Amino acid sequence: MEYFIFAGVMLLFIVLIMVKGYLDSRREQKNFEKRLTERYGEPVQREYKAGELEEHIAMYYQKHKEAHQIDDITWYDLNMDAIYRKINYSHSAAGDEYLYYRLRTPLQSEEELEHSEQHIRYFMEHEKERAAMQKHFAKLGRMQKYSLYEYLDYLDTLGERNSVRYYLAVALVLIGIGSMFYYSVGVGLCILLVVLCRNMMFYYKEQKEIEPYLTSFRYIIRLMESAQEIGKEPIAEIAREREGLLECCKKMDGFRRNSFIVLSGGVPGTNPLDLIFDYLRMIFYLDLIKFNQMLHLLQKHPAEIDRMVTLIGGLETAVVIGEYRTGLGGGYCVPVFRPEEERGAFLKMEKLYHPLLNDPVKNDIEVRKGVLLTGSNASGKSTFLRAAALNAILAQTIHTCMADSYVGSMFYVYSSMSLQDDLESGDSYYMVEVKSIRRILEKVREAENDKKHALCFVDEVLRGTNTVERIAASTQILKALAGKNAICFAATHDLELTKLLDGIYENYHFEEEIADEDIFFPYRLQKGPAVSRNAIALLKVLGYEENLVKDAETMAEAFLRTGKWEMRFSNEKMP
Repeated sequence: MEYFIFAGVMLLFIVLIMVKGYLDSRREQKNFEKRLTERYGEPVQREYKAGELEEHIAMYYQKHKEAHQIDDITWYDLNMDAIYRKINYSHSAAGDEYLYYRLRTPLQSEEELEHSEQHIRYFMEHEKERAAMQKHFAKLGRMQKYSLYEYLDYLDTLGERNSVRYYLAVALVLIGIGSMFYYSVGVGLCILLVVLCRNMMFYYKEQKEIEPYLTSFRYIIRLMESAQEIGKEPIAEIAREREGLLECCKKMDGFRRNSFIVLSGGVPGTNPLDLIFDYLRMIFYLDLIKFNQMLHLLQKHPAEIDRMVTLIGGLETAVVIGEYRTGLGGGYCVPVFRPEEERGAFLKMEKLYHPLLNDPVKNDIEVRKGVLLTGSNASGKSTFLRAAALNAILAQTIHTCMADSYVGSMFYVYSSMSLQDDLESGDSYYMVEVKSIRRILEKVREAENDKKHALCFVDEVLRGTNTVERIAASTQILKALAGKNAICFAATHDLELTKLLDGIYENYHFEEEIADEDIFFPYRLQKGPAVSRNAIALLKVLGYEENLVKDAETMAEAFLRTGKWEMRFSNEKMP
């Protein structure tokens, strides 16, 4: 009787645990669904591990390299990692990786951008359908550490595997069993025992070899399940994507069939049925044989795996962009592109601002040729360059600009702004700078050959060399960057360039204001070259000695009058 009571208590305990697990799961699901609606558009809270972006999330981009993507120099000049983190509302690895790829791959076709725009608007306007899709993405989830593409590359190291040796091992088991009937039970048991010991040792060696690859198998199963579920969603606007996903699932159906044989291995002792099945796997090599079948099918259909990631990642990116727009409120616009046949490159931005600034000053600009920016340090030149470059990229990637209005040509975008000495190669700053600008010159020529437009950004041209050579070389470089098919934005402290490039570049400037022995930066873009000479006055504001400031002013005034530099001291009189 006591045994029955004990068994009943244990059964009740197990049932309670199962019920609690079910209720916890339902509660978590409801909380997730609630967050999808109530916190839609709120700032992203996700934290990234060191190296996660460039080493893992970037893998889809690395596998889909194309001409005129955003190169590494431009990406780091513009701090695009921070832009990515600000935009990324994804719930799956496919969404993570495709968004990264999209931000590095400006589209050159209005048709592609319009197709993406239709998806973005649909999910912004249809909350129920959007939430259903987000649940599919969340169910797909992320990998433990690496990108799926890293795992797929890892699978290639296995090469061609066949199951002949496994079938031979199973045959030995059957021979051992048969010998019990053909010879005697004792002899048969001895043979069977030897065979089982040999097979189990061999099994554990083989099973340990395939274990690292099962993570990718499990994710691909989830990928197929998500593809199947999305394919069944009654959303006419994504009909093309749904059809593509179901087609991939059909071709890969054999991969999922009976996959539990490989993927359902439990912890010994946790479930009697699992324990029995584990022994059957060890004796008859069921999971090893099935693994080889799945691997062979996977190696035959890499394009289908890639296509599922692309289609699901593209759909989630559309949802992500819509959520990012919602978080911006009214602080964005959808770009408008001028037909390529219209004369020359063109760009017009109204109330343009940088997306990483909390309280940005917005500026307007309209250009058909190069822009030369002058002004003191910290006045806003570099920030404006980055804001313009970022918005040109965002216009052709996520079809969303941080401006009231954006109208322009489609561009190849390149920059040379935040360079450093290359210690590994031994290149000085000047050498790094010259190579960086040379690559832009080459891209401008490529754009001309492709009958496209180039948009380039250069901050402080050739700052790594002396004044005379810098001005001479900068003049010719900037002249080469300004053509019918190209617009170059360049910032400089060399006011001589504003005259040397007059008529080729439009002059704009930022200036500071000094009042009450303090300095203010209004960050307002103004037409014309900089005219204020406040660099020396700033020394006084910042507490430099009066004689030092006075001597510097004396030297500057003398140079402007005579064109020659002379050493001056505070106790000397002006000539």
